[in-house]
Amino acid sequence: MKYMLLAYGNEEKFNQMSKDELAEVGEKCERFDAEMQAAGEVTWAGSLDWSSKSMRLKDGKLIVTDGPFAETKEVVGGVVIIEAPDFDAAVKLASLHPAARMGEELGWGIELRPINFCPAIREAASNVRRQE
Repeated sequence: MKYMLLAYGNEEKFNQMSKDELAEVGEKCERFDAEMQAAGEVTWAGSLDWSSKSMRLKDGKLIVTDGPFAETKEVVGGVVIIEAPDFDAAVKLASLHPAARMGEELGWGIELRPINFCPAIREAASNVRRQE
């Protein structure tokens, strides 16, 4: 089963880090991604820019605003897709991510969510596998 790990951070605090501190963080994240990909436990990983746009309908019109939508100092700064047999195993893997293990003073943290596909898609995929 696939799980989405969202790595959160605080842009203001992140921007206060020195180049050496940023390089160290980058190396730790790259090492985590590479090790997990080599083991087949991460299927995709990427960093996100701090800037974003939010789009919502309001009175029938699409309104585009600078994001994130939620009023918060923490924003998603990275996304990792994990492959694990169950949620407990995914939690163990996610807990190894640098954002879960460092940066308490920077407001860093992670969120882990199971990726669920709609029942019709899941059933169709199951039928295809049975036919093979």
